[in-house]
Amino acid sequence: MPNHSCVCPDALDRCGRCDLLLDFPSLHLVSVTKPQAGLMLEVESCDPVTGCPGCGVIATGDGRDDRCALGGRAGADPMAQAPLDLPRGRLYGGLFRRASPRGLRTRGLLSTRAIRWAIGLLRREGAKIQGLARQLGTTWNTLWTQVQPILARAANDPVRFEGVQVLGVDEHIWHHRDPRRRGPKELTGMVGLTRGPHPTARLLDLVPGRSGKAYRDWLDARGEAFRKRVEIATLDPFQGYKNAIDDQLEDATRVLDAFHIVKLGTAAVDDVRRRIQQETFGHRGRKGDPLYGIRHILRPGRERLTSRQQARLNSAFAAHPDHVAVEVAYQCAQDLRDVFHQPTPVKGRQLAEQLIATLPRYARSPRSRDWGKTLRHWKTAFLAYFDTDGASNGGTEAINGIIELGRRIARGFRNYEHYRLRMLLITGGLDASPHTHL
Repeated sequence: MPNHSCVCPDALDRCGRCDLLLDFPSLHLVSVTKPQAGLMLEVESCDPVTGCPGCGVIATGDGRDDRCALGGRAGADPMAQAPLDLPRGRLYGGLFRRASPRGLRTRGLLSTRAIRWAIGLLRREGAKIQGLARQLGTTWNTLWTQVQPILARAANDPVRFEGVQVLGVDEHIWHHRDPRRRGPKELTGMVGLTRGPHPTARLLDLVPGRSGKAYRDWLDARGEAFRKRVEIATLDPFQGYKNAIDDQLEDATRVLDAFHIVKLGTAAVDDVRRRIQQETFGHRGRKGDPLYGIRHILRPGRERLTSRQQARLNSAFAAHPDHVAVEVAYQCAQDLRDVFHQPTPVKGRQLAEQLIATLPRYARSPRSRDWGKTLRHWKTAFLAYFDTDGASNGGTEAINGIIELGRRIARGFRNYEHYRLRMLLITGGLDASPHTHL
């Protein structure tokens, strides 16, 4: 009966058997010796005689086929190879082999432990497929063909979508190539924002296109049970997503993202400053111009400004009579920011309603007039922030940042489906599938 040796650096008193024996129960321990480093285990294979599963005829072996499966153990070298002596027999001119299903999948090139190791590093350590393949001594294609089916099976598991009560949506650019060759640049990402023991966000899916139709089709594909569970739907001020929510999530509360509301006011102030600069001086801002010197001071909250910055701000406003338009826009933007920093939601809602009603319509910038019109158009979704305990799209923006990091590490993607699976993995979108061991 053939045997071979395995150097096991782990202590046997941990589990009584080395990892090689755990993965391949057909190998039995013969003897243990202690060289200078680690332990030397001598094992042998003693599987029963295997016959043809069809007719029961016992095959006659004509030799041994030494096959090596690449696989690593937790805390050990991931390139550790486990030699497997697999009998090879002839039956009616055909060949068959025996393998352990625990250690190696059917027609697998990597051990199950190596696949789990690779998936863990892809998700938590920002690793690249090429780098992991180099550590395993194999190729990119070999590793990805073993990992992709597991990720695809987890992505198709409907268990991932259970328990989603708060749903966020945002657009995403996944490539900058010609859309005729690589497909649409824009993707619509759906993120689960349901709060559990700890506030978390996880990507649910990425679909091609940035439109209400893309979002509507995805919601329709999820089924009636999923749509009924969604209580809050957060979004950016994009009419297409709003139409999809109105069509598919009639019972959900729409909440406009607080960050984009504040950004809208800040952009309006900057637009007013540039227009007044052109009207009063006849050129763009230059060094020494009062409004140009305070362009950065106009952006943060007034509670963060130092006394020196406050003095510079007041001096710039008083430098010219026309600068009062900039001061008015600045005060309105600061009031809008203060809406989200009130001690209670009731006070915040009262201030928001007052701001929408009294927002100056006489501002000298069309952008500022559009700002007031936008707030009035989104009034219901704006005020819903105070009725939903501060629900926002901030978690969706955080997921978008993680996606951008993963794309930069991989130096871009060419295949949309590969991109989708990788992003679902690194953003926790596959956690809800218990059978994948992710």
